[in-house]
Amino acid sequence: MYRFLLSRRWLIALLIALLLIPTTIRLGFWQLHRHEARVDRNELIAQALTAEPVPFDTLSATPGFAVPKDLAWRSVTATGQYDPAHEFVVRKRTDSSGDKIGYFVVTPLVLADGRGSILVNRGWVPSGTSATEYPAVPAAPAGQVALTGRLRPDETATGSLKDRAGLPDRQFNLISTAQQTKESGAALLGGYLELTATEPAPAEQPELLPEPNHSDIGPHMAYAIQWWLFTAMIPVGFVVMARREAKDRRKEAAEAEGPAVAVPA
Repeated sequence: MYRFLLSRRWLIALLIALLLIPTTIRLGFWQLHRHEARVDRNELIAQALTAEPVPFDTLSATPGFAVPKDLAWRSVTATGQYDPAHEFVVRKRTDSSGDKIGYFVVTPLVLADGRGSILVNRGWVPSGTSATEYPAVPAAPAGQVALTGRLRPDETATGSLKDRAGLPDRQFNLISTAQQTKESGAALLGGYLELTATEPAPAEQPELLPEPNHSDIGPHMAYAIQWWLFTAMIPVGFVVMARREAKDRRKEAAEAEGPAVAVPA
């Protein structure tokens, strides 16, 4: 009674099922690997944030230094004087709630030990009345300051971060030491400091950026389990449909022979 499985329609269905099984298995492992990468990232960030702060220029000591993943978010310190003449803002950035669009304020800090300058992301300010006007920015503290923050790599034009020319004066889309070196000629050490504290504390400052979220593991494990459950359902579904087809065929055959013939369950 199952000879119908050799029909063209059922052979095509079987082929589709056989192709879907390894595909859904791979999709499950893809989501599992994304989950593992997210967990590893969270652990790396947590370790970096809780590590004892070290001077910025002991990790990034040269211009053009590319901050590696294991140093990103590392707690760092820096002492020096701000260079407000080369301050700039970074467009299209959100506040800590993620609801308001504004600017990051980035001011170079000339290090007290004479090893160069670093970029300091002092925080977020709201947009002004016009996107072409420089926003209202609290002045950087004068004199020598001691900063604490998080080491961040230079931003590159990827995804939603797009670099473009022709922006208003002192406005950029990226925090890039290479870009700012061309603009100012200053010897900027690679990477930048995302400010968390200033000593002495200023009377007014941009809104400090919150720590990155390193507790959320995302939905990837749930997606992996869903793909694997779907994998298990493919052969089960095929068998169920085949049995239903066989039952329908038996019923049709019984009805063709006459009402007195009982239909097996």
